[in-house]
Amino acid sequence: MATTSSSKNEKWSLAGATALVTGGSKGIGTALVITNHVSMCMQTRHSGQLGRDGRTCCRSEADLSRCLKEWTAMGLAVTVSICHLSVRAEREALVGRVQALFDGKLSILVNNVGTAYLKPAVELTPEECSSLMMTNFESCFHLSQLAYPLLKPSGRGSIVNISSVSSVLASHSLPIYSAAKGAMNQVTRNLASEWAREKIRVNCVAPGLIQTPLLADFVDGNDLLQVELNRVPLGRLGDPKDISSLVAFLCMPAASYITGQVICADGGRVLS
Repeated sequence: MATTSSSKNEKWSLAGATALVTGGSKGIGTALVITNHVSMCMQTRHSGQLGRDGRTCCRSEADLSRCLKEWTAMGLAVTVSICHLSVRAEREALVGRVQALFDGKLSILVNNVGTAYLKPAVELTPEECSSLMMTNFESCFHLSQLAYPLLKPSGRGSIVNISSVSSVLASHSLPIYSAAKGAMNQVTRNLASEWAREKIRVNCVAPGLIQTPLLADFVDGNDLLQVELNRVPLGRLGDPKDISSLVAFLCMPAASYITGQVICADGGRVLS
């Protein structure tokens, strides 16, 4: 009976897993670090509740220092890095550090970094368009490529891309952001199909309105928040933990038959 109980617990645990989470110092990323209790490496420079043992990456040293103190006090084993994920060489250096930290094996990659410009299509500059695609889509795809040889030997690799409900809806003044997130959705399906034989699962979470610093910047000085809330059947903003708990589940053995999915966590927004 004890064996059966232990087996059930293992299905709902990330014990022993290692993770790389981008964008770990704020919002959804921070929630990811705290939620999952795995070995983690956090990146934060444009870039968490995912673990006891991991790495996070961010671009703000002050934000990272503050978060690291909080995570250490909570007993989380988190290593942090500062890098610009829009720069290819910095992505390669980041994964090199992850490879050394985790002895060449990685269980989980969460592509959480994102940026946006709230502008009508005719006002977006070529530089802004390139920045949106590089940060939101290219970094996601390239990090997945780089992480592949580390995920493969783990035998339980899981990639979760953080997209947006804007990827499945027509969002006013977010044309390239929406397109970049839509590209994330499609590459999720393609990689899930291509890497299934290596036992690497790839899924995508598309959040709706979540209480994050990015949302606060968007709605400052306009009525966008109330307009959008009126379209959410549940009638409230999402909490970062609403997303981090879903990401954690998708990385667990209990979700071992789920791959190639884009899951909207949006309070029902796509229904309206």
